[in-house]
Amino acid sequence: ETAEAVVKLFRDRGNRADRKRARIKYLVHDWGVERFREVLAGYLPFPLVPPRAAEITGFELHLGWQPQGDGKWGLGISVENGRVKDEGSLRLRSGLRKIIDKFRPNLSITAQQDLLLRDLDASARSEIDRLLSEHGIVREDRISLLQQFSMACPAIPTCGLAISEAERTLPGIVDELETVLAELGLREEKISVRMTGCPNGCVRPYQSDIGIVGRSGDKYTLFVGGHVLSTRLNFELKDLLPRGEIVPLLTKLLSAFRTARRNGESFGDFCHRLGREETQRLAGVAVPAEKHA
Repeated sequence: ETAEAVVKLFRDRGNRADRKRARIKYLVHDWGVERFREVLAGYLPFPLVPPRAAEITGFELHLGWQPQGDGKWGLGISVENGRVKDEGSLRLRSGLRKIIDKFRPNLSITAQQDLLLRDLDASARSEIDRLLSEHGIVREDRISLLQQFSMACPAIPTCGLAISEAERTLPGIVDELETVLAELGLREEKISVRMTGCPNGCVRPYQSDIGIVGRSGDKYTLFVGGHVLSTRLNFELKDLLPRGEIVPLLTKLLSAFRTARRNGESFGDFCHRLGREETQRLAGVAVPAEKHA
């Protein structure tokens, strides 16, 4: 009932005439949370209860075999950027079709764009593992943490709002960053990278350690300073950054992170602690005079 009320409120009060602002986030931003809550109360037959404070301490990716607690098993399969396809030696689409046709699991899509096959019998594990190997579907222990925590929106050519590539470009950026992290001894760091083809931010790039947002053609706005748990907004590091300069710029920051981080500090925490101006200085980003003012 509450979800239906939210949709009705947006139907009645949202700016649906302007496609660029036809999103509920703009209504909440313009009104503020308290006014939104007050108006929403008029659509409901019961009072709204204020939310309880709840600290986010982590989340589970659900990759690999997971006991469900009822004698059944779940199998989480990493799907890069949510795209189920056959490409080269990776025949993800064909392999999943065989597994699902034979074992008929229930399916869930996770918030990381991965697939969770549920309610499987333990006796099915060996044959499913064989089918995964046969179709080149890489298991979670062979997928880098960087890739596991990376996401991109479909962007070009699927989305009519996209002005830059994302889904087809992020894998290359992740590959380059994996090499940099290995050279710096940071391979085991959990660093979230999210890339979108326009500023609408459909994979939540404004909360990640590294956010890459399509700006124009092959140019992007680069953000840093968020958190892998999405508990903090990041800040703009550089605008109109060509695709080829993204990894070299991040390499400077990652090198500084390796040498100057505090105990237990994540990459996003490091950038957030330094602040925008110091982070830009370390990255060699020239700040226009008017921005200083």
